[in-house]
Amino acid sequence: MKKLSVFTFVVVLFVLLVSSLTVLAADDYTIAVVPKMTSIAWFQRMEVGVNDYVKETGVDAFYTGPSEGDGALQAQVIEDLIAQGVDAICVVPFSTEALEPVLKKAREAGIVVISHEAAGMENIDYDIEAFDNDAYGRHFMERIGELTGGEGEYVLEVGALTSASHNQWVDGSKALQEEKFPNMKQYGDKIETKDDQSVSYEKIKEVLTANPNIAAIQGSAMADVAGAALAVEELGLAGKVNIVGTSLVSVSGKYVREGTIDMISFWDPAMAGKAMIALAQKVLAGEKIENGLDLGIEGYTNLALADKVLTGEAWVDVTKDNVDDPAYNF
Repeated sequence: MKKLSVFTFVVVLFVLLVSSLTVLAADDYTIAVVPKMTSIAWFQRMEVGVNDYVKETGVDAFYTGPSEGDGALQAQVIEDLIAQGVDAICVVPFSTEALEPVLKKAREAGIVVISHEAAGMENIDYDIEAFDNDAYGRHFMERIGELTGGEGEYVLEVGALTSASHNQWVDGSKALQEEKFPNMKQYGDKIETKDDQSVSYEKIKEVLTANPNIAAIQGSAMADVAGAALAVEELGLAGKVNIVGTSLVSVSGKYVREGTIDMISFWDPAMAGKAMIALAQKVLAGEKIENGLDLGIEGYTNLALADKVLTGEAWVDVTKDNVDDPAYNF
């Protein structure tokens, strides 16, 4: 009887050991996070989130990408990751068109692909969004309509004409204007800033010099509204031109405090970085991805699923009233 007990104990111990090794193997994934570019505050904040998540969970994840916004450079980074044999790539595309071929190649190699700010992409497993992009854009125009009394011309800026999320925001904004503020209209075409504050400054200064009666500017890339605000101040139009758009307090807070920018909105890129990795882990583990998915990340605890797009509830509005809230100081 004693021998049987020892034998049973050894068998149980062996089974537990094998099971634990299987679990370790299942979690032994390498996940790469590739931002549009590594040189700006928005994506540097995302890097903080990636590094924090690695410390919190022990997952083998790392952050890498081009230093400047260039679809071809980003595609080359992904080519290198395919060659390295990573298990998952989490990417924020600078140009969705430039990345479709290389992401197709990644998936054919068995690599899980998670995108962010790219709801229309085909060669992905899932895209995760901080919020509904159309609703986010429309809420900017609601603010512009309030500020202008529904009158005048406005300017729309995007980081790139190929940036899926930026175009969804401004298209949603224009759609709401046409529905709700018929006495307003867009001035010219979308302005492409290349996610560069100096480009936004130069192009907005040029537009306002040609037409100083512009009523409002909506920016999409993080640096757009800061560049626009500098141009507005230099031309003596502060208080006359209303500015809203996506940015961070660290980039545009000065102009919000001064009143040159009325409102900035954003989601925390650190949380988005964490959410992409958490989703990649679930896909790699074969877990069911469904409506109501909870990733355990603030803003991503009750995700809505439509086709391959998961949508959270994670945007924040900052005005002069809450710009100094330490929770937003990043």
